[in-house]
Amino acid sequence: MTGASAVPGDEGAPEGEAVGARGVVAARATRRRRWVAAALAGVVVAVGLAVHVGAPSSAASDIAGDALYAVMAYLLVVFVAPRAPSWAAALVAIAWCTAVELLQLTDLPAQWGAAFPPARLVFGSAFDARDLVVYSVAVVAAAGVDAAARLVSRRTRRG
Repeated sequence: MTGASAVPGDEGAPEGEAVGARGVVAARATRRRRWVAAALAGVVVAVGLAVHVGAPSSAASDIAGDALYAVMAYLLVVFVAPRAPSWAAALVAIAWCTAVELLQLTDLPAQWGAAFPPARLVFGSAFDARDLVVYSVAVVAAAGVDAAARLVSRRTRRG
């Protein structure tokens, strides 16, 4: 059965089969964004562990760890939803980071960390209002870099 395709230039192609040049390019960009996010997440985890293990405990190392945590949250959102606009991924990442920080006002993260020490890396242990600011700044910076990279990529593809 043939019908009009939703992609301009694919008129007469079977519905659901032809994606056209734009669709192929969009699919590649989506895959590329997902795998770039995954690769960067690996780098962020490595740097975060290096800061956690190797840096002396100080306000600077705490802020660096918080910023890396927030960037990691942003990258995970992009990995899961690579077609999401940068601003939407940023909102989800900030919401996650805020929820985790507010959860630290309860005893749950401490209990989880006592039962399984690596959980402290995800859920923290003590509330610090400064963390909320660091999370927001780091996620907005990551989203800005992501949005700029997407814009450059689109302009490059157009030629």
